[in-house]
Amino acid sequence: MDSYTVTVIIPVYKPDEKFRKLMKGLKRQTYPIKEILIMNTEEEFWKDAWIQGMENVRVEHLKKEEFDHGGTRARAAAVSTGNILVFFTQDAVPADEHVVEELVKAFHDPKVGAAYGRQLADKDCRIIEKYTRSFNYPAKSSVKSKDDLPDLGIKTFFCSNVCAAYRRSIYEKMGGFITHTIFNEDMIFAGRLILEGYCVAYEAEAKVIHSHNYGCMQQFRRNFDLAVSQADHPEVFAGIRSESEGIRLVKKTAGYLFKIHRPWLIAELVVKSGFKFLGYRMGKSYRRLPRSVINYCTMNASYWTSTQ
Repeated sequence: MDSYTVTVIIPVYKPDEKFRKLMKGLKRQTYPIKEILIMNTEEEFWKDAWIQGMENVRVEHLKKEEFDHGGTRARAAAVSTGNILVFFTQDAVPADEHVVEELVKAFHDPKVGAAYGRQLADKDCRIIEKYTRSFNYPAKSSVKSKDDLPDLGIKTFFCSNVCAAYRRSIYEKMGGFITHTIFNEDMIFAGRLILEGYCVAYEAEAKVIHSHNYGCMQQFRRNFDLAVSQADHPEVFAGIRSESEGIRLVKKTAGYLFKIHRPWLIAELVVKSGFKFLGYRMGKSYRRLPRSVINYCTMNASYWTSTQ
């Protein structure tokens, strides 16, 4: 395990208390971190106090129009030196001091090109979102390969840069993250990995606290952008079943709500699921939509400006 050197990369925009907790959590990690690269959007929102007392931290400032989900991470990876690249989002708070250590363990298997951690619901998380977290991030670790596509469908490609690590040699061999994408750079890369015969590991013991209480329109817009990313990359996603996984989640969640005697929450589940599905279907067909409609549907308006 000692042969692995770790670079941590964190894109940041208007950091807050969760980012401070993330940095404190990184200080306590049992596995040594060689360097931390922070890609901060807009220098005016940055405070050096966030990294006070921490060694080997570099901060690079970007303009808002320079930021790209894939491109910014790829830019950081290109100037990093670790042979394991660990990515966090600014609101992912390590649950303990073993997150990096547990991610690194996945790479003992030479076929593993990427590993991602378990996202636990925060204490303010609503019941439905909490169950969604446990559905997408179970307590048991697994390793996914091309052989799992018939059973898992699109979930085979699932990987999240909220907390994920990549073997540098394979990352570079595969050409790294796509440098211009609306969203979903992690799954696009993981999908390519799987299709090339490598594996993606899910490490349930690499735990971060990360959840959102999205409203209906936020869910709609997130799923719109997700579908746009899939429509733009048929070389990865074409022919891979995805809607059935969403239906399975809705059924399982409804069953859970009955089990915990909260059946009235099924109305909220149905409405939010409808918004998710509509956003997804519109995103898949975005090329047929006028720009004004796209601007209303997207979470990432700056992406569309840069693609004109």
